[in-house]
Amino acid sequence: MREKTIRPFDYYALLFFATAFAGWLWEALLYLATAHTFVNRGVYRGPYLPIYGVGCVLLILLFHRLRRHPVIVFVLSCLLCTTLEYFSGVWLLWKWGVRWWDYSGHICNIDGHICLTSSVGFGLGGALLICLFQPVFNKYYHRMTIAVRVTLCIVFTLIFIADAAYSAILPNTGEHISTFCPCNCASNPLI
Repeated sequence: MREKTIRPFDYYALLFFATAFAGWLWEALLYLATAHTFVNRGVYRGPYLPIYGVGCVLLILLFHRLRRHPVIVFVLSCLLCTTLEYFSGVWLLWKWGVRWWDYSGHICNIDGHICLTSSVGFGLGGALLICLFQPVFNKYYHRMTIAVRVTLCIVFTLIFIADAAYSAILPNTGEHISTFCPCNCASNPLI
């Protein structure tokens, strides 16, 4: 039986920030290619989307031992990330009455919070993360000294906390970012 790999906190913190930035970059470039305009996507002001960071850390924690089985990683990533996106969308809509994404026009969507296309994308992203990105991340992580890793964690965490505090009061809801819910769902805790 293989021993579990226990990694220090800074490993997961740096993984979170790297993948939250990668998710932001992916969405910004996707929007730039499709709508021909730059949009700072997400609730926060900074260049990161925490849902990607959380999803990636969960995928690594749960499925890193399956890296030799990309089809299984694909299926499990579809399920986990789709569930995370659905409940995040429901919570954001309930909390602020705002949709930061809406898949209503897509095939096989559920309440506009998730759809088949994004689920497949999550599966592919999860397989790439586990099978390709994590080994590269590990290589660069181990090349950094502990002092550099801790310093990066402290700086990124302080910036993130300040942005989270500001965005909790005034979330990023500018043009092309979100749609306000006409039914005022924020006042209805059942939605």
